[in-house]
Amino acid sequence: MRILLVGAGGVGAAFTAIAARRDFFETIVVADYDEVKAQRTAATDSRYVAARVDASEAASVTALCREHRITHVMNAVDPVFDMPVFEGAFEAGADYLDMAMSLSRPHPEAPYEQCGVKLGDEQFAVADTWEQAGRLALVGIGVEPGLSDVFARYAADHLFSEIDELGTRDGANLVVTDDEGNEVFAPSFSMWTTIEECLNPPVIWAGDGKGGGDWHTTAPFSEPEVFDFPEGIGPVECVNVEHEEVLLMPRWVDCKRATFKYGLGEPFINILKVLHTLGLDSTEKVRVKGVEVSPRDVVAAVLPDPATVGPRMKGKTCAGLWVTGKGKDGQPRSTYLYHVVDNEDTMRDYGHQCVVWQTAINPVVALELLATGVWSGAGVRGPESFDAVPFLDLLTDYGSPWGIKEL
Repeated sequence: MRILLVGAGGVGAAFTAIAARRDFFETIVVADYDEVKAQRTAATDSRYVAARVDASEAASVTALCREHRITHVMNAVDPVFDMPVFEGAFEAGADYLDMAMSLSRPHPEAPYEQCGVKLGDEQFAVADTWEQAGRLALVGIGVEPGLSDVFARYAADHLFSEIDELGTRDGANLVVTDDEGNEVFAPSFSMWTTIEECLNPPVIWAGDGKGGGDWHTTAPFSEPEVFDFPEGIGPVECVNVEHEEVLLMPRWVDCKRATFKYGLGEPFINILKVLHTLGLDSTEKVRVKGVEVSPRDVVAAVLPDPATVGPRMKGKTCAGLWVTGKGKDGQPRSTYLYHVVDNEDTMRDYGHQCVVWQTAINPVVALELLATGVWSGAGVRGPESFDAVPFLDLLTDYGSPWGIKEL
């Protein structure tokens, strides 16, 4: 297996740190628009090679694939670049993985009731083309989406006979402080992506539990609930957020409802609302003193790089799936499948903060399953379309076990 890693930011760098301890691949070409960043990341392992790539140009991705005889393209850049990287991989005859999906566009007349262009629609529109070519595009294989989708497959196969709701619930008790020990606002993940998913209309699946149903939208931050997260994190208020799991799970797992709720916290929600009110969430470029800039790019640029906040961050992050319905015995069941990561552990063992590390480990596991032939297939597919047991077993083998809690 010869991998092209597009993006040497926080998640990309964590990806290489995790992969360096495995032997399932021949080489990884670490590519970034900033070649210095790529070189710095590639210097960590003799199997790594640095290169420059323009992720906004499919031809740039294709050229690198052909130059380095790439078999698998791993997309680790913001989802605004998903389609060029996706198309560049296909043109080169490579398989493709990403940790998100192609972007959505709200319904022009009823954004908080009806879906417009949904997450992943552009990729699923060409699923037949990928399948006919014998190529695999494994989309949504980060932690969220990704691991929660694996949990959905596991729950359907091994825990439940009927599923009422697949409810992804993510929360954390992470705190970032300055040099004086004061808590500061410093998102632990890409601010560009956070704005995109938190201010877009959240999507909810409503189905009959037998494959029928459809998606609809609601208002951002709707349906607040307090969810008690395990392993000392505790109660966190969660709200509806647009996310890929809701668009992926119902395609392969029968359920009556699918939701995604994130524990943002009131201060973070207020900041996002202010950004929206001021138009600072916009991706449309404006002219400032003769220079054209995107307001959202400016916001992301003035905040700390998520890859750098690890040494000043404490706490744990939890990603998981709350499943309700009937167990295999026909009795009511309510189960939370989860994965908790402590920032102290990932900083000590890998030198990367827990949020980007938790995101990065899942595509490494998936690539190893593809390399060994345990997972195989063609077309545009989500993680829930594959057997969950080998993935969860290998995740534990990596030293990062998952858990189950009955609610």
